[in-house]
Amino acid sequence: MKRILSLPFFLMVLSLVAAGQTTASPQTAAAPPQQPTAPPAAPQVSETSNFTSAKGFVLEDGTPVRMRINRTISSADAHVGDTVDFEVLQDISLNGTLVIPKGGLAFATVTEAQPKRRMARGGKLDINIDYVKLLSSEKAALRAVKDMSGGGHTGAMVGGMVATSLVFFPAAPFFLFMHGKDISIPKGTEVTAYVNGDMKLDIAKFQPAPTPQPTVAAGGSPNADSTSAKIQLESDPTGADIEIDGSFVGNTPSDVQVPEGDHTITVKKAGFKDWERKLKVSAGSSVHLDAELEKVTSQ
Repeated sequence: MKRILSLPFFLMVLSLVAAGQTTASPQTAAAPPQQPTAPPAAPQVSETSNFTSAKGFVLEDGTPVRMRINRTISSADAHVGDTVDFEVLQDISLNGTLVIPKGGLAFATVTEAQPKRRMARGGKLDINIDYVKLLSSEKAALRAVKDMSGGGHTGAMVGGMVATSLVFFPAAPFFLFMHGKDISIPKGTEVTAYVNGDMKLDIAKFQPAPTPQPTVAAGGSPNADSTSAKIQLESDPTGADIEIDGSFVGNTPSDVQVPEGDHTITVKKAGFKDWERKLKVSAGSSVHLDAELEKVTSQ
């Protein structure tokens, strides 16, 4: 008999527990919803790096230069000798004087490029980081590793390559996006290179030029461009030096302001014939030039 009565008793206990939960549920529903916690703010990366040299106005060996690649490069279509351009991500000052501007250019050269092959052999892409352009238009040699002594993990990664090379291969998967078995370095990838050797600089070349006073047009409004013209200059391949009337003014592609009148525009790049045009520009005009550089053929 006890066994028969135990089942209804057990069911009654369950019903009381359920009723208690139902009674408590409105209080739970009435509780105010939790406000989402805002994610912590990302740390701000300084846009200026200041370095002090005890050797004088010397850009010292090992000074880091943060930069990012300006175009995607892949072992599938890259060729030995191709120029790879990078954009500098921070102003770099020496003893309080700007020497490498943010947005400036650094250059590298493809030293080996091999697409994927049969028998599951992947592609290979070796890039030698060459130099960064200073504010004075001088070139500071760069290398890809901070310590030149070698050994350790760095020595194992570069293997038999020279210490100034950036070597991209599957041993560095954090740096690559692999498509099949070709190696691809996407546009915007950031790297840090290092000044290769002490470089003594002339501080006078880094002093800002006097700011010209703008001319004032009729009616009293300033018109700084009333006597200048704009030249938009591109080249194939990119990254070539631009000279106007014999003076270096930047690298392709660039927009350059010039005074009205006659000018000689020269585009130069190692391994290619110089490209030159003479033209006359008028104030307020805009001229677009596209320089197709011709490779120098070995004799």
